[in-house]
Amino acid sequence: MFQKLDTLLARFKELGEQLGLPEVIANKDEFRQLSKEYAQSSEIAAVYEKYQHIENEIDDNRTLIEESNEDPELRKMAEEDIRDLNEKKKKIEEELKVLLIPKDPNDDKNIILEIRAGTGGEEASLFAGDLFRMYAKYAEKKRWRVEIMNKTEGEKGGFKEIVAEIYGKGAYSKLKYESGTHRVQRVPETEASGRVHTSAATVAILPEMEDVEVKIDQTDLRIDVFRASGHGGQSVNTTDSAVRLTHIPTGIVISMQDEKSQHKNKEKAMKILRAKLYEKYQYEQNQVRAEDRRNQVGSGDRSERIRTYNFPQGRMTDHRIGLTMYKLNEIIDGELDEVNEKLHIAFQTEELKAVSM
Repeated sequence: MFQKLDTLLARFKELGEQLGLPEVIANKDEFRQLSKEYAQSSEIAAVYEKYQHIENEIDDNRTLIEESNEDPELRKMAEEDIRDLNEKKKKIEEELKVLLIPKDPNDDKNIILEIRAGTGGEEASLFAGDLFRMYAKYAEKKRWRVEIMNKTEGEKGGFKEIVAEIYGKGAYSKLKYESGTHRVQRVPETEASGRVHTSAATVAILPEMEDVEVKIDQTDLRIDVFRASGHGGQSVNTTDSAVRLTHIPTGIVISMQDEKSQHKNKEKAMKILRAKLYEKYQYEQNQVRAEDRRNQVGSGDRSERIRTYNFPQGRMTDHRIGLTMYKLNEIIDGELDEVNEKLHIAFQTEELKAVSM
């Protein structure tokens, strides 16, 4: 741990020197990037310097004890100081462990929420609709703004697929653990015999990425325009407003037709493409750690079953951390804070173990 802290403190001091260089000040992009890194490191650097100061005080008191054989009162005072300083040192060590947990740079960002009906036919579409309403109500409680970007409705309600953007500071931090397969157990409205069915829907929580964060080479894109179908206004079927983007290197395809404007559809499609490319790159970079993360609080992989909503029993179970709550109606109504808090604690506990190793 202290090797990491020494490296971080050295880097912090180096950044302070670099930010004073005329050539860095003249380069706005570099100055902004280094300033951001400096600000992110400042808290832990200050706490570690405080820790080092306490260690120096302890050493000074130990030297005083060695040199005060003929002064019992001075020796006693130094010993008391060491006890007090060791208590402070222990508390700061715990604070440093928490501060060493890697900060997610996306925590403050808006998100792109993507929900797709899975197994279960029309009941899965209805469940996807329930999940979307759950997140929309949670966003409303947080005073965030929800904007639907694209949707395909189910024949009997709900959604086969819905993509929305949620605008709100800390949205990603609060909802990032929702990615994965959500399963529902309940009696469908169409089930005459009262038999409980199991259906599923997948949820993806993607941080909104700026074009400077995920650069897309225009030569890697194929852009097709076509006439939109379905709902969307009087002119939706008469102009080539719908847009399909194909990212050739990865094969990712994004179609957008909800707006009447081809430009707006392309803008929305690019936003989703950037988020998906970021997700793909992050997954590839984290493959080495993937098994460890699965053993902790889940990998965040959409194929992983993370949660079950059992309506007959009024029960919600999060399988990653063994959490069971009999508050299903409240949770479906957007009361997600308690669930999120327990997931954050579980994640932080595992990260603390890794820092302490």
